[in-house]
Amino acid sequence: MLVGHSYGGAVITEAGTDPKVEGLVYITAFALDKGESVETLIKNAPPGAPVPPILPPQNGYLFLDKAKFRASFAADVSEAKAAFMADSQVPWGVVALSGSITEPAWKTKPSWYLVATEDKMIPPPAQRQMATRAGATVAEATGSHAIYISKPEAVAALIAKAAKSVSSKLAAA
Repeated sequence: MLVGHSYGGAVITEAGTDPKVEGLVYITAFALDKGESVETLIKNAPPGAPVPPILPPQNGYLFLDKAKFRASFAADVSEAKAAFMADSQVPWGVVALSGSITEPAWKTKPSWYLVATEDKMIPPPAQRQMATRAGATVAEATGSHAIYISKPEAVAALIAKAAKSVSSKLAAA
């Protein structure tokens, strides 16, 4: 079972074609289709969608504006935790934005999707659209993009549901 959050969704969509992978769990993540990249989705954001506070690239890497981090990424996380998260960001390579999917694993593997209804990074309507297109079993929880911190029980419950579903199918085979 592969689990991906945010850009990690693009990673599991591509890596999930490996025969050892039984399913995919998207946690407020990009579930891209063949030929799509994060860049193509960001360029075609729906009207009124929040604009993530991505700073101009520095040496080929992106960061979120620390001053706007909590409001956009972790609004339901304590101020101290959000500040720590902002200070400890891992740089995101600009080239990662344009990496397109060759064959989406969700076309042949079962998938699950957790929509964070208060997400200001990936708009909830976009999350729902990607989840529907992927044929994912969808769960929703009130939370920010950092739902894995603010509502870990919702994340764990969906992963457990996915694992149970896959293990029962394997046991029957």
